[in-house]
Amino acid sequence: MKLSKRMVAVITGGASGIGRAMAIDLARCGLNLVLADVEATPLARTAEEVAALGATVLAVPTDVSDRGSVQALADAAYERFEAVHVLCNNAGVAIGGPLQDARHEDWQWLIGVNLWGVIHGVEAFVPRMIAGGKPGHIVNTASMAGLIASAGLGIYNTTKYAVVGLSETLSKDLRDTKLGVSVLCPMGVQTRITESERNRPEDLGEKRAERGAPQLLGRYLAPEEVSAMVMQAIEHERLYIPTHYEGLEFWDRRAQRVHDAFPGPSDDQ
Repeated sequence: MKLSKRMVAVITGGASGIGRAMAIDLARCGLNLVLADVEATPLARTAEEVAALGATVLAVPTDVSDRGSVQALADAAYERFEAVHVLCNNAGVAIGGPLQDARHEDWQWLIGVNLWGVIHGVEAFVPRMIAGGKPGHIVNTASMAGLIASAGLGIYNTTKYAVVGLSETLSKDLRDTKLGVSVLCPMGVQTRITESERNRPEDLGEKRAERGAPQLLGRYLAPEEVSAMVMQAIEHERLYIPTHYEGLEFWDRRAQRVHDAFPGPSDDQ
């Protein structure tokens, strides 16, 4: 899909990191922006930065884990701009630690943001985007942790594997529409995701900052590098957006293990 002036993009987790970088790139392409984030002060700061690039910007504090909050975001976007062409379900949080030590509240928090956040975005925006009849694109932020399981990242892996599967299926379901789908699967990026506990709701357990996400293997890319890959994927309608070449080795190992597990054609069934 060709990105062009007067299109409208919605970005959750748009106040910082990859979301902020995508907002800047989309503004430079001439799009108007609806930015959503749970952190109101950084959200306002990013909105001002993007507006300085010439974009019309609507900033909407949003908790993506809350369906009503995302529905309100969609209502605000359509009331202001009457259309949405690019939807980036990007908000995410992470914690580490063995699954056997996980608290129920840990599961609730990560599933609420990382998975329900994407589901809520799909529910609130995609039917309206289809009804609009215009070309559009959905970008769901998963992770390399949605393709490869890692010790100490079990809850995060669970949510991101689900986002990959959701995105793959959504791509198939939207084949007869004008909407494309991409799933972003980065390894290390220079963001504050390891500080996610700063935004943990009080009703979902005590904050434990020392349990930040484990350091990932490989290089740590700047958010701007990742955003550039997303822009290319939208323009060329690519489903998968892996960001690190070194991740291919891990994927190949997993794929080979799965391949080797299949029975042969002559094996007893």
